Amino acid sequence: MYKNTRIYKGQSLIKKLNNYTVLDIETTSLDSFNGEILEISAIKVRDKKEVDTFSQLIKTREDIGYFTTQLTGITNEMVLREGKELTEVLYNFKDFLENDIIVGHNVNFDINFIYDNMKENINEYLTNDFVDTLRISRKVLPNLKHHKLDTLIDYFNLTKRNEHRALNDCVLTNQVYIELEKLF
Repeated sequence: MYKNTRIYKGQSLIKKLNNYTVLDIETTSLDSFNGEILEISAIKVRDKKEVDTFSQLIKTREDIGYFTTQLTGITNEMVLREGKELTEVLYNFKDFLENDIIVGHNVNFDINFIYDNMKENINEYLTNDFVDTLRISRKVLPNLKHHKLDTLIDYFNLTKRNEHRALNDCVLTNQVYIELEKLF
């Protein structure tokens, strides 16, 4: 899939928000055409407070590789035991998200994966606008050597992540977004 085929994709914004949904996914690959989504997590924020969460593992067609398991802690056994069918998770996520603006770190990656999977599996589009904390960080903290989530967690002296899982990354991304908002 090429970017120009995502004609209904929302717009990238740099904006201060009170109400939004933070998104993160875990995948089997960095390629949205060949990789699979393992986990979708989101946190609904209202008046700057976390009010609801969404987190679901997804059954995959192929075994999860060693690298992915080492990075995320997600095993084939977990997916077999707790995973749901992709179409069910996509519908559930769409219902959870509603019309919210999405906030995420390097969120184009997540949105492209979900967009492509929604288009292919449920014939719907992810059209929500989005705010990328990576983009904001590059704009307001140009002197940082790197703008990875872990770099920003250290920069803002936030609690380090204890696992690389989607819901935990949503919590940390939200904290980073709140700190970045103070700078623009």
